Amino acid sequence: MIVFLGVVGSVSALLHGYAWLRLFRDPAWGAPWELLGGVALAVLGVLVPAAILSARTVRPSIATPLAWLGYSWLGTIFYLDVLLLPIDLARVLLAAVDPDGAPFLGARWVAATATVGALSLVAAGIARVRRGPVLREVDVPIEGLPAALEGFRIVQLSDVHVGPTIDRAFVERLVARTNALAPDVIAITGDLVDGSVAALARGVAPLSELRARHGVFFVTGNHEYFSGADAWARHVATLGARVLRNEHDVIDHDGAALVVAGIDDVIAPHFGDRSDVELALEGAPEGVPVVLLAHQPRSIDAAARAGVALQLSGHTHGGQMQPFGLLVKLEQPFLSGLHRVARTWLWVSEGTGYWGPPLRVGSRSEISVVRLVAAR
Repeated sequence: MIVFLGVVGSVSALLHGYAWLRLFRDPAWGAPWELLGGVALAVLGVLVPAAILSARTVRPSIATPLAWLGYSWLGTIFYLDVLLLPIDLARVLLAAVDPDGAPFLGARWVAATATVGALSLVAAGIARVRRGPVLREVDVPIEGLPAALEGFRIVQLSDVHVGPTIDRAFVERLVARTNALAPDVIAITGDLVDGSVAALARGVAPLSELRARHGVFFVTGNHEYFSGADAWARHVATLGARVLRNEHDVIDHDGAALVVAGIDDVIAPHFGDRSDVELALEGAPEGVPVVLLAHQPRSIDAAARAGVALQLSGHTHGGQMQPFGLLVKLEQPFLSGLHRVARTWLWVSEGTGYWGPPLRVGSRSEISVVRLVAAR
């Protein structure tokens, strides 16, 4: 946490310093405004690490409003800088070609345009989140799928991130919508929470009402490890879910077998655990299709080597706030949707909730409905 807050603080200082230069110093509003702008940005900059820290240190009545304010501002400063940077680059290029040819790119025009643009994007992003997750359906063609498994439906929930800004009411609505789909299996593919069991047990309690023909399955994500993976694994099990930690179950569906396997998140070795596809499939019946739950898409290479038919993942949030997805792509092979690696399919959910800023731009919160069909 100390290292994480150090990184957040450093990045926050750069974002706010750059914004101050372009919004207050360059437009030459005058000394009082430059000073006031600097003080305001410094205070707002402190809100970001404070919001992260408060979720683990203070009571919800304080942490929740602080999180809404701090994370909303994080989204705002992100888009301020995202808009300012290309304008700056355009100014440099135009100045190199014709120093007097672009008066419309004056400092005050730049400050006003970036501010209006950032606030508009943040407002639209918050509105999209407030509408709730969309239903996203996909058919996955599986080679050698038994006839009895044709149309087998898995509802995937991923990256819910129950915490200061995603509460019990959200989970209750999510459970109601999921149950209405009457799935064969419900798969929760990690990052369910942002906080300890003690802080969030009440928020996740409605998950005990999830219903599927063959049950609910859960695997850890990186945020479970940040919040106490062992404790959360034990608690989720009390809610009626089958927690898969490098292990599998065999489902009998109208006489046809399906293996549902799950691995701990790929960061597990940093916490003394394992993330091991081969271990998860140890003892699984041969010739039976395998659906693997793995939080991060980058587990796909191990899944393909093991002959998994389908891997369900999340983690990326589809980039959540574009163009942030460009950075996510540096770490993950795929950002969203259906892909194939060798003979293994990979479905990447954009996430059912969100993390940090309560907004989505160029992405959407989703409930995935994955239907298995025979390959033609």
